[in-house]
Amino acid sequence: MADIDKLSDDERMLAELGYKQELHRSWSGFSNFAISFSIISILAGCFTTFYFGWDFGGPVAISLGWPFISFFILLIGFCMSELVSAYPTSGGIYWWASKLGSVKAGYYTGWLNLVGLIAIVASVAYGAATYLDLTLAHFSDSWAAGWPNEASFGPGTSGAIQRDFWLFLIILLIVSLVNIFSSHLLSIINNVSVWWHVAGAAAVVIILWFFLKPGATHWNATDVFTYRVNNTGGMFGGETDGPGFWLFVLPLGFLLTQYTITGYDASAHLSEETQGAANSAAKGIWQSIFYSAIGGWILLLTFLFAVQKPEDVTAGFGFVQIIFDQALEPHMAGVVLLIATAGQLFCT
Repeated sequence: MADIDKLSDDERMLAELGYKQELHRSWSGFSNFAISFSIISILAGCFTTFYFGWDFGGPVAISLGWPFISFFILLIGFCMSELVSAYPTSGGIYWWASKLGSVKAGYYTGWLNLVGLIAIVASVAYGAATYLDLTLAHFSDSWAAGWPNEASFGPGTSGAIQRDFWLFLIILLIVSLVNIFSSHLLSIINNVSVWWHVAGAAAVVIILWFFLKPGATHWNATDVFTYRVNNTGGMFGGETDGPGFWLFVLPLGFLLTQYTITGYDASAHLSEETQGAANSAAKGIWQSIFYSAIGGWILLLTFLFAVQKPEDVTAGFGFVQIIFDQALEPHMAGVVLLIATAGQLFCT
């Protein structure tokens, strides 16, 4: 091993762990934060899984459930920050599992992480394809001619599904090429993504507060924080009160938060490529959770205040674009969808 006195602080820390640095440290602390913030992506999860919160609990599961679950996710983030600060190694969680548990624990952790990664990339890419399709339908009559007439995504038509699938494959091909051939370009994209998520989310909030179509009004705060929905197809008789609702239906609505605020372990996985990783990667984890939790809550509350006819949202299975179509002119609703689509592409 090289003379330890000639190593940088990052290399020296790895050497003390018996680990030789092999990757180039081209990522700044901001870039490390940016990748976790982009993967969490409030412009993805808050849009594509809004229906979880609405159908399983309604506005109360979103307005109150989001900050409640976010707090516990932040606690997990603090724990992971402690670990990456002590072990800022490439591989992150499966390296920790091997050293703190056993080789077998690291093996299973690595494979479970890989399976989860494949699934989440596919789901986000397909969500981006679906939203891209819907966005184009709001701006092009010829494109919309092939779009389902339902007020929600619903089952759609076979033509629309095929169109979404081809867009899905194209998106996967493009992001694969970027990841394979240009780590530097990926870093730049992630940095841009942070500002897109901040500015884009702010733009959506402004649009839904100040650019409603004529005759549209904002929902009252009491309903935003108390209105309950059980759109589960008969679970516990569709009741919105009683132990069945509070103990079984409502917790399923919390999946909105759990699905959205995930992927922050990316800061740990890329710690060997990050400058000052023991500090920067640790901050990247908890700060990406913290700022996403605040921004996501503001965004979701804005969605809820823009609801015009809650019964129609329920009938449409809680898909968020119904709210945009209720509250905004078609082209303005298209702008909101465009902002979300770009955020989902960054996330992918």
